[in-house]
Parts: sequence; C-alpha cells; structure tokens
Amino acid sequence: MSSFGAGKTKEVIFSVEDGSVKMFLRGRPVPMMIPDELAPTYSLDTRSELPSCRLKLDWVYGYRGRDCRANLYLLPTGEIVYFVASVAVLYSVEEQRQRHYLGHNDDIKVRIWDSVSLSTLHVLGLGVFDRAVCCVGFSKSNGGNLLCAVDESNDHMLSVWDWAKETKVVDVKKHEKPKYVLCVTFLEGGDVVTGDSGGNLYVWGKGGNRITQAVLGAHDGGVFGLCALRDGTLVSGGGRDRRVVLWGSDYSKLQEVEVPEDFGPVRTVAEGHGDTLYVGTTRNSILQGSVHTGFSLLVQGHVEELWGLATHPSRAQFVTCGQDKLVHLGRSESHQPLWSRIIEDPARSAGFHPSGSVLAVGTVTGRWLLLDTETHDLVAIHTDGNEQISVVSFSPDGAYLAVGSHDNLVYVYTVDQGGRKVSRLGKCSGHSSFITHLDWAQDSSCFVTNSGDYEILYWDPATCKQITSADAVRNMEWATATCVLGFGVFGIWSEGADGTDINAVARSHDGKLLASADDFGKVHLFSYPCCQPRALSHKYGGHSSHVTNVAFLWDDSMALTTGGKDTSVLQWRVV
Repeated sequence: MSSFGAGKTKEVIFSVEDGSVKMFLRGRPVPMMIPDELAPTYSLDTRSELPSCRLKLDWVYGYRGRDCRANLYLLPTGEIVYFVASVAVLYSVEEQRQRHYLGHNDDIKVRIWDSVSLSTLHVLGLGVFDRAVCCVGFSKSNGGNLLCAVDESNDHMLSVWDWAKETKVVDVKKHEKPKYVLCVTFLEGGDVVTGDSGGNLYVWGKGGNRITQAVLGAHDGGVFGLCALRDGTLVSGGGRDRRVVLWGSDYSKLQEVEVPEDFGPVRTVAEGHGDTLYVGTTRNSILQGSVHTGFSLLVQGHVEELWGLATHPSRAQFVTCGQDKLVHLGRSESHQPLWSRIIEDPARSAGFHPSGSVLAVGTVTGRWLLLDTETHDLVAIHTDGNEQISVVSFSPDGAYLAVGSHDNLVYVYTVDQGGRKVSRLGKCSGHSSFITHLDWAQDSSCFVTNSGDYEILYWDPATCKQITSADAVRNMEWATATCVLGFGVFGIWSEGADGTDINAVARSHDGKLLASADDFGKVHLFSYPCCQPRALSHKYGGHSSHVTNVAFLWDDSMALTTGGKDTSVLQWRVV
C-alpha cells in the first residue's frame, strides 16, 4: 500500500496523489475528493473537535393515541401529561410551554418520577418485564402504595409492586385471550364503571361483583374512554361513533357532542379546569373543549411513518409529510400548523422553492406535487416513473428542480414564475441503485447525488450529463449538505456501519454544525466539516424508533427531526 503512504486507519484510506479519502461500507469502496485548500494539511490522525453548541429539546409535536390507551391526564401543576416517542410531555396550555421527562430509554422498565422537578424517584423491573409494559396503575385505597403493571409477554404477566421499596409483591399469569372491557373508572362513592366493546356501560356496586346498573347501547361501537368528573357526573368517549357523552349521577344522558371525523375516534378523556375536557384520539390528536361548546384542536400529530421534512428559506416554518398522506406546514414559534392538507398518495419527500412561495412534495407512487405555501392550493401535479420519489430539490437560484427517484434516475425540470411553472428538461441516468440524497452547488451549476449502493455522482443540470472530471467538482461550494456520503460528512459513520444506519444529515446554514438522524433513535451533533474518521459528537435521545430526517431552521436557531414509527416531530433549540 505504498502509494497510500499518507495514512490508513481501519476502513479509511487517504491517498495524497489523488487527493482523496476512501471509506468502505459493507466492503464497498466510497472514494471522496478532498478540496485543495484542505489537502496539504489533511491527516487521518487529526482529532475531531466536539461542536461548541448543543441541542436542547424545545417542543414535541404529536401524541400517541393510535395504539395506546389511558395516556392523557391533568397534573396538579395545571399541565396535561401525555407521551409520544420516548418523551413524557408536560404541556401547560395556558402558558403555551412544554417540559419534558426524558428518563426512558430502550430498557423495559417502570419509572416513577416527580412531575414538578422531573427527577426519577424509583425504577422498577429491570430484566423482569418481557417485550413492553402496556399498562400501569396505582392502588386507590392505601394512598397509592402499590403499583400494578401488565407486560406484553405471551402470558401477559400482571405484577404488583411496593414501588417505594422497588420490590415485587406478587405476579400472576393472565389470559392471552382478551376480555372485551375496554375501559374502567372508579367513582367517588366507590362504584366502578366499565365500558365494553359492545358500546355498553356497566356499574359495579361498591364492595361486590354484581352489576347494579347498565346503560346498554351507550355508544355505537366500543366505549374507548371513561372519565369520572369532580361534580359526580361521568364522561364516556366512543370509538366508532366518535361521540363524547356526559352522563348524570343517575346515568341519564345530559349532553353529547361528536368529534370531527378528521381527528378520528376518541381514545381517552381527561378532566381539565372548570368544565374543560381534553380528548386524545386514535389519529394522534389532542382536543380541548367541553360537551357544551364542542372541541378544538390542541395537538395535531401525524398518524404513520414520517419521512418528508423541509424548512422554509426565510421564515420560522417547516413542512412535514408522511405515509398518512398528510402535509403539515408548521410554525416553530406558535407550535401550531398553519395548514394541513390531505393528498392522494403517501408522501416521502419535500422541498421549498428559494422564494418560499411554492413547495414540492414527492410521493411513493412516482407522483409529485407543487403546492402554494400561502393557500395550500395545488399548483401542479407531475409523474416521473412509478416508484418512490426520495428527494425533491430546487436549485439555489430557483431555475431548476431535481426529482430523485427509486427508479435510479434524477429528473430535471426548468422552473419559471417563482416555482409555479416547470418543464421537463431531461433525466440523469448513471446510478445503478435508487437515489437517496441530493445537494446543489451554491452557484446552481451542478448537483451531487448519493444512491442506495453508496455511489457519489455529479451532474450538470443544463445537459443532464454526468460530470466525470474530479477536478471540475473538487472545490465546489455546496449550498446544502444533506448527502450522507461525501468528504465533508464522512466522519458521521461509526466503525462497522452498514451504510443504511444513517438516514439523513443536515448542515447548519452558518456552516458550523452537522446533525445526523440514525436507525437507533438517536440524533447526533457534529462540527462541520466532519471529515475525520469516527468524529466526536453530542448524542441525543427522544425518538423511540428510527429517526428519518433532520433539518435546521433558516436562522439556525432550531433543528427539527422526524420519527419513523413514533410519528413525532421533535424541535431542538441550538444552545
């Protein structure tokens, strides 16, 4: 290896003659060109620097109602508490402020924590629970000294704990076949009310196991949530019928209201101050209101995997889109969507025109749309191939739009009228695998692509031809750094990485920071350029499954990350 005398570490080779670094992913070489200004002093042995900035979780968008129950409550602090991803969110609606408990990680444990200080008091069950803990409850009669938990093992073990001593008192196997009581609540007088899958309410008298009263057909379909109110009345929430019903102390119906179809069936109901109720829905929304006045949207989440994320070029706004066919344009300051739109196909990618007035959205079917960001009207719809559109990216000067597809091609369009009119110029053919990421040069003269087989290719948009001369692009200034393969970012890869571990990267607009999103639920923050093997980073949890995308706001005040199965959007303050 004498020709590579300038240095070699495991899986990375530095060649002085070529002015290149070669890394290996799954045994495949990935050559990357070093800019002339860095080449004379470059060494693989130089120690990377940690970034001077850090990320602090600022806001969590979303709620997990799709597959969970009984996860929305009012705290004595006046905050509502719920969870999404691996974050317990304490949300003060009056102050529009969130606090976050971040104690949960991959271990399957029950954590008892203080909702004022957010400090963990006790941890139960390390190595005891199997798969997951699906429900917990404090005892009512003895001041809550005991806690019971049910896990997701085949036997659905029910265990009872003296939580202050962190000891298990007893456990018992439950039946795998579910019983169709969907919810239960305790009344002040000691009676118990249950709601079942047939839409019935049953009252079980205090101290016995007999049904003392029944409200048959209280809901059309299952009763998903029950909440006993302070004044002795009862609220029930229906699944199929989406109704929230207020029942008197004698179980006569006093009032009812229907939740709008867009928000989905009722999952859980919690009592707020006065006559305010909070309703969690199966479409991952939280509503606020009352049975007298109706409900308005408080928290709106995505419902399925999220991959599309883009930030506005000159405002504190961002767009998200995903498998649920929803496109949200959100504001990072108000934490509310400016608008939401349902489209025909599951979405995969998004990108703003430099003017910010038009948004491109790529879908999984080969279709892609142009939307007006003010009115959310459809400006145009186009189709390129019939496979997933993994990237849509306007050039910095707004003259071109590049559309990268899973059919291995990049389709190039010329753009007029501020992004409202596009014309197909040609297609870039040369990759032997699907397009994953794309970055434009600062002067819009070329763009670079990554593909599923770890290839880096460069393209001239005017001719749609591949640029094969290394020297023509070696010193190119890039407007963005979203490609996960390239000299400026290769330090993000850990030893033994398989090439699919990192889903996205983003460089801050000031060029000092690089954030990555990976398959292990982690967000990393590096210094940029990140061109030393296995560079040092700050690491952050919060997502509970693969992190699919990352982007910085236009002014670098915040970073945003999107979750896959957790369907959440996390907003991080750069501090």
